[in-house]
Amino acid sequence: MRLQSKVCIITGGGSGIGEAACKVFAREGAAVVVADKSLEAATAVAGEIGNRAIALEVDVAQSDKVAKMVRDAVARFGRVDVLVNNAGYGISGDVVETDEEAWNALMAVNVNGVFFGCKYAIPQMRKQGGGVIINTASVVASIGIRSRAAYCASKGAVAALTRAMALDHVGDNIRINAVAPGTIETSYFDAMMRKSERADELRRELAARQIMNRLGRPEEIANGMLFLACDESSFMTGAILTIDGGWTAQ
Repeated sequence: MRLQSKVCIITGGGSGIGEAACKVFAREGAAVVVADKSLEAATAVAGEIGNRAIALEVDVAQSDKVAKMVRDAVARFGRVDVLVNNAGYGISGDVVETDEEAWNALMAVNVNGVFFGCKYAIPQMRKQGGGVIINTASVVASIGIRSRAAYCASKGAVAALTRAMALDHVGDNIRINAVAPGTIETSYFDAMMRKSERADELRRELAARQIMNRLGRPEEIANGMLFLACDESSFMTGAILTIDGGWTAQ
C-alpha cells in the first residue's frame, strides 16, 4: 500500500499505459482520477477500480478542461498528491510530409497537455506542502527514429520541460520526473498494426529494436511510474527513467 491515502490524477487513463497505471496505483491504496478524452473508456476503468476512483472526460489540449480536472479532483478527494501526465499519441512522417495542422494537434496534446497539467496542479500541490508529477516521455526524446519527426520533437520537449520544472519547483517540495518507454504493446499499438499490410513482419521488426527482443507491456511502464510516485524514489527529481527493453543500450 505504497500510495495509501494519496490522490492521483492520471491522464490518458482509459487505455494502454494510463489504464495500467490507474489499476496499479489503486492496488497500492491510491484514490484515482481516471482522466481521458473518452468518458466511456475512463468510466470503464474507474468502474473496475471501485468507489475510490472517478472518471473525468478531459481533452488535455484544452487549458480550461485541464484546470477543471484539477478542481474536480480536489472537490472530490480534497487534494492532489500525484499527477501523471500520460495522455499522448504519435503520427508518421518526416517534416516535409507532416501536415501543419497534424503537427499542431499533436503538440497540443503531447506538449501543451503536460504544460497545462503542471500549470494547474502545481499551485494545489504548493498549498498542500508538496507533491509528485510524472510525465510520459519516450526513448525518442534521446534518440531519433525515422518518419516520426513530430512525435520525436514532442517527446524531446516533454523531457526538457521535466528537467526545467524540477529545478523550478524543488523548493516547493514537488518532485518532477518522467518515464521514457520503448515500444509498448497497447490497444493503440495494435490498432496501428491492423492498418499495415505487413503487420506481422512489422511487429517482429519493432520487437527486434529492443535487445530483449520483445515489446513492453503497459504494466511494466506503470510499475516504473509507481516507483516515481512513491517515497522509494524520494531522492529523484528531474530524472528520465528509461524502460525500453535495452533499446538505448545499443
